[in-house]
Amino acid sequence: MGQHQWIRGSETMTDGQADVLVVGGELTELARVRDWARSLLPDLDEDLLVDALSVVDELTSNALRHASAPYRVGLRRSNGRLRIEVADGSTAPATPHTPDHVGGRGLMLVEAFSLAWNQELHPDGKIVWAELELFAASPAPEREPAGAPAFG
Repeated sequence: MGQHQWIRGSETMTDGQADVLVVGGELTELARVRDWARSLLPDLDEDLLVDALSVVDELTSNALRHASAPYRVGLRRSNGRLRIEVADGSTAPATPHTPDHVGGRGLMLVEAFSLAWNQELHPDGKIVWAELELFAASPAPEREPAGAPAFG
């Protein structure tokens, strides 16, 4: 498990530089967290930004609903990936639940939007993280079928 530090600001959250936001314990904080994340990701195309904000929202919401303070959200770019980390003060692991009319879809959405997700358990809490690819491979350009005229 990675190095564990709880530092506010643009500092180390796990094993690298991250922009970190300290979050209060109310669900009303979710809008502030999304606005903060959006302000740090102005260069992402709209589809990737929506995916990233959805992951930030789901991980933060899960921490606020199912864990305990302190809460911190971190964003870190490295090797063409965006790592989203949400730390909380609970040592109980984050576990997917069977979806029902009340919820249970959060970690399924995180898995759908990200390349990978997992968690690091520490004596004073955990960090649940997900990684998104920042620069997806561009689709191959469309080609004319073999034997088709080049002009026409």
